[in-house]
Amino acid sequence: MRELAVKDEILLSVQQPARYIGGEVNAVMKEKDKVKIRFAMCFPDVYEIGMSHLGIQILYDMFNRREDIWCERVYAPWTDMDQVMRKHKIPLFALESQDPVKVFDFLGITIQYEMCYTNILQVLDLSQIPLEASRRTIEHPFVIGGGPCSYNPEPLAEFFDLFYIGEGETQYFALMDQYLLWKESGEPREAFLKRAAQVPGIYVPSLYDVTYHEDGTIASMTPNCPEAPKKIVKQLVLDVTDTFYPEKPVVPFLKATQDRVVLEIQRGCIRGCRFCQAGMLYRPTRERDLSMLKDYAAKMLKSTGYEEISLSSLSSSDYSELGELVQFLIEEIGQKGINISLPSLRIDAFSLDVMGKVQDVKKSSLTFAPEAGSQRLRDVINKGLTEEVILEGAKEAFYGGWNRVKLYFMLGLPTETEDDMRQITWLAEKITEQYYEVPKEQRNGKCQIVVSTSFFVPKPFTPFQWASMCTKEEFLHRAYVVNHEIKEQKNKKSIKYNWHEADVTVLEGILARGDRRVGKAVLKAYEKGCLFDSWSECFQNDKWLSAFEECGLDLDFYTTRMRGEDEIFPWDFIDIGVSRKFLLKEWKRALEGVVTPNCRQNCSGCGAAVYGGGVCCEHQN
Repeated sequence: MRELAVKDEILLSVQQPARYIGGEVNAVMKEKDKVKIRFAMCFPDVYEIGMSHLGIQILYDMFNRREDIWCERVYAPWTDMDQVMRKHKIPLFALESQDPVKVFDFLGITIQYEMCYTNILQVLDLSQIPLEASRRTIEHPFVIGGGPCSYNPEPLAEFFDLFYIGEGETQYFALMDQYLLWKESGEPREAFLKRAAQVPGIYVPSLYDVTYHEDGTIASMTPNCPEAPKKIVKQLVLDVTDTFYPEKPVVPFLKATQDRVVLEIQRGCIRGCRFCQAGMLYRPTRERDLSMLKDYAAKMLKSTGYEEISLSSLSSSDYSELGELVQFLIEEIGQKGINISLPSLRIDAFSLDVMGKVQDVKKSSLTFAPEAGSQRLRDVINKGLTEEVILEGAKEAFYGGWNRVKLYFMLGLPTETEDDMRQITWLAEKITEQYYEVPKEQRNGKCQIVVSTSFFVPKPFTPFQWASMCTKEEFLHRAYVVNHEIKEQKNKKSIKYNWHEADVTVLEGILARGDRRVGKAVLKAYEKGCLFDSWSECFQNDKWLSAFEECGLDLDFYTTRMRGEDEIFPWDFIDIGVSRKFLLKEWKRALEGVVTPNCRQNCSGCGAAVYGGGVCCEHQN
């Protein structure tokens, strides 16, 4: 009782106490003595960010459908709460029961981006769970990781007991069943890890040994016991209609980043952009049935009270029944005052027509992602957009009543030249000119073109995984070129320019393609006080650089170095369906500037057909 009183007193002293109290609409409560497994599901960032994540909502709903499992939620405490929890020695607790995470059977952590790695250590530390998996005993929860960054788990291998590679709906219950058998057996902790390693998609780092060549590259990665497979095969939900999806998602007390109903219309992407990790990881593309989406849209809006619904996908325009779905939403839901959000649309007449229907009254900004300014570089990255299509799309948008356009580009892409950089500004200028060609009486206010550039990071399981990466200084030079060129344009007052932080990007690149040795620097950086690295007000680059230096790591080895074609990568033990042979072929086609057709136009033989579903299934027929 005293601990609860102290906790209540603390909540009154921190920002946004609603982050830590639980009790939200649709939160699941169960009787502790009637469940056999307690699972703490963690998003290692603040509540508002984590509550916007669809994957956790799906798994939360899935786990809690089983009577013998109670899944609760936990998020990374913000810096003020972190300090007072340490001062009062209050262990990190789950929202539903307010019980300490350390008494749970599992702590599941979704790893969505590299800049949350120190937050993961914070969660473990505040939970009073040993940071290194090797120091945990039978009294501690098993720590399991998942999400896109788990496709190169090696920088975090020291801190996790196991990783789930793939989509959680397929094998998690099999893993839980193995846990129950182990729990009854009385076997040591290591015995469960060997049981888990035999479940498809489960990777147990402690069951593998890594050796290195003198030049620092990997010589081998081999299992050290018969239970561990040589390859971990990605798990995939083939039927995304007849599967788990929350009818009653938890509604946050605070305004979340995505404060709306999220309806996932499909998984995967047919486009094959060579920089895009998600486009390769989630192949093949699988669509949800239209009738299912209609049903869930109505149920989720009713159960949450939200006034907006967002259609989620890597490329919403490619959903084959988007027009009919949007028409249904307008007729059945839009009339009730519900807003409809359509992210990830392409810049074409169909998409603009759809956008025009859902934004008929108030025209908000449109977002286009050409990614590169020149056609040559768009061909290198396989973007599949021509300048003609971009300008025609902008023209139709301006005639349709829009006046604000956001343009997203990347700087530092393979083969990029200064001419490619300048063409970003020239393209923005041409789009602005399209606006001023609209008769004055038909314009909707002042033209606003917002150009945003991120910096390119080569990611595992993409054709660019072999590529070198720019230094901080090279990135900043590229941003300077674009910024200077914008100031030279005729319509510069209509163009605003933003660019990403270069030092954060370099760190992201190190962590994205890092090996097990990088984990020591992650731990060292955390010990130096690094936390919430994705938040610019918290990022401390000097401490990270010091951590790498103290651990004897050469940053150029992980960033600027071009990888050899035959080099063993830290993630090569994972099979995602898409073959290394295909990725290497795409890397060579990129250097030649050759475009590869999308999956509906022509099967390029990437290897994802091995799953026997989605778009690949259509091609097999």
